Amino acid sequence: MRLYLSSYRIGDRAGSLLALLGNGRRTAIVENALDHIPEAARQLYRREGYDPAAELASLGLMSTLLDLRDYFGNPEGLRTTLSGFDLVWVLGGNAFVLRRAMKQSGFDDVITDMLDNDEIVYGGFSAGAVVTAPSLEGIHLMDDPDEVPAGYDPEVVWDGLGLIDHAIVPHYRSPHPECAAAERAVRHLCSRGLRYRALRDGEVIVWTEDRQSSVDPTRRIA
Repeated sequence: MRLYLSSYRIGDRAGSLLALLGNGRRTAIVENALDHIPEAARQLYRREGYDPAAELASLGLMSTLLDLRDYFGNPEGLRTTLSGFDLVWVLGGNAFVLRRAMKQSGFDDVITDMLDNDEIVYGGFSAGAVVTAPSLEGIHLMDDPDEVPAGYDPEVVWDGLGLIDHAIVPHYRSPHPECAAAERAVRHLCSRGLRYRALRDGEVIVWTEDRQSSVDPTRRIA
């Protein structure tokens, strides 16, 4: 299983991402964590703020937008589509919105199976990294669990994908608008004795162990 989990955007270990990919370059961008934001605002942000396709292209990666809403209730169709990619790159936003999209499309089961069979690399930042944990406990202090875009199930999904064995708190002590919320999330997790790792923007976790391995799974690629 190959995971690249960043606090913010690509982060400081782009070379490690390319090492995980080998010769692979085909990338699916998932930005469903932003589905609570109007499309016009999202397009404006891509033009004037951050364009993930441009960032990936700077690394020589070819990207295509993959909207999980197109696969709600169709996990087999999603599996077929994902089989054509080497990397799925999952953007930040609202982790609870993203987790709903993953459940309704079957992405959660599909990606777990593909990762277990080493068929794809999972990469993501902020919400895209957060959802790989066993639970979204504590993230409710950073993202609104009750944010429900049109077409989404209203039930809050608290379970994460369970790809790693601890929570991730992004934007910790960083020049980011969610920095104070990250501090609250860390205090919450500490008070409950839950395992977590707080990441400053720029920091990345490269995870290369099998989910069932008893070996320390946070080994970094040099």
